[in-house]
Amino acid sequence: MTSPTQLNDGINYTALVTQHPWVTARDQKCILSPDSDGLLCGLFMSYYLDWKIHGFYDGKILAVKQGTDIEDCIFLDMEIFRPNIRSVGQHMVMYDKKDLPPNWNNFKKCISANNLRDYDFKNNFKLKYPFGTIHILLSILGQNRNIPIPKSAISPLLYTDGTFKSQFNYPENCLSWLNFLGAGSSNNPLQRVFLNKHYSTYELMVELKDLFSKINVIGGGKRGGDKIKISDSRGNIANIDPRSHQLRVETKTQAENFLGMLANKTGWSFTPSHWSWGPYKINRFKKGSIKPGKARYNTLLAQNPISLAIISRNSIEYTIDEGGVF
Repeated sequence: MTSPTQLNDGINYTALVTQHPWVTARDQKCILSPDSDGLLCGLFMSYYLDWKIHGFYDGKILAVKQGTDIEDCIFLDMEIFRPNIRSVGQHMVMYDKKDLPPNWNNFKKCISANNLRDYDFKNNFKLKYPFGTIHILLSILGQNRNIPIPKSAISPLLYTDGTFKSQFNYPENCLSWLNFLGAGSSNNPLQRVFLNKHYSTYELMVELKDLFSKINVIGGGKRGGDKIKISDSRGNIANIDPRSHQLRVETKTQAENFLGMLANKTGWSFTPSHWSWGPYKINRFKKGSIKPGKARYNTLLAQNPISLAIISRNSIEYTIDEGGVF
């Protein structure tokens, strides 16, 4: 199987946008993963395309602005397994490209990095995408517009999803993906992120140390200053007021401080009116994990999960919609 969005050894951006024109459309509603990658994606799309953030989804809880139809939203930093839902993600979701399940077409409106390259668990797991969703969006939008990447933007763009760790742990795979994404092209913003000459290795470590310190301050000296926690480890709602259904004031303040810091570093202005902090409609889902295996994978997809991700050789995480929300 060869993806129609592949061109020789790289991605065919013209075909990709033709197939998914919504990814470059203005004034869309979106739902984010509530971590640093999702928040960067929201900030970026809000700044360049006036997208509005209507909620968050972490695999256990979906908090969406009341009155919003989720079919009108684009999910960023996750793959949604529904033929009527648009999404962009970077997780591995395919088990065996030569033997796809009958309902694989549920991903037809999903831009998934590994699917673009026909990478599956059985044959390509060690070659899976090593960066963040923000890097995919940068590449797509950068084809038809100038997206400056100031020196100060490099550290948060290398920090998110542990990109800087992947560079040093898996350099061969990272270089392969940069080639696939066309990072060497002058019109691709990734050139300014990965091929820049701003920092020596030592200077980059110092810059990342400073970023870690800022995130620690935003989090009040605790971990988590770079994300919005909307559920706890048991899947219970966290940091959303049960009476007003709005994000708690202290959580909202932390999120805005983190977004403000990102805005200062990237130049992507944070517009508060583009971000909904509630009141939300809250939806709870069943999240689980299974060990990878063809029969187990096929059984899982037959249950029509909302989303899934093969996160390691020992675990496929998934979310089941028992209440018929999707």
